Amino acid sequence: MPKMKFTLNSPARERSIKTGIAADPDTSEASPGEIRKMKPFRPGRPKLAAPKEHVSLRHDQQALKHYRATGAGWQSRVNADLLAVITKASAKSKL
Repeated sequence: MPKMKFTLNSPARERSIKTGIAADPDTSEASPGEIRKMKPFRPGRPKLAAPKEHVSLRHDQQALKHYRATGAGWQSRVNADLLAVITKASAKSKL
């Protein structure tokens, strides 16, 4: 993740912000103590217990054409179909 660049507000912009804060009864400026307690926000999804792995596969054009024709989310449908085949094969081998 690239480092963020921060620039200081101009004095006029700072006055405008302070005026807006003073005019809004539902807000207040953070105190220096509150600012010291703040922690950086880390955007993104929560970590998965079993994350998916990025791989590169080569497939027949006919298979890709079929799945792509099903619309958005076709990669997830390929994954679901592969898992179904694995589950079926696993069930057969246990018999």
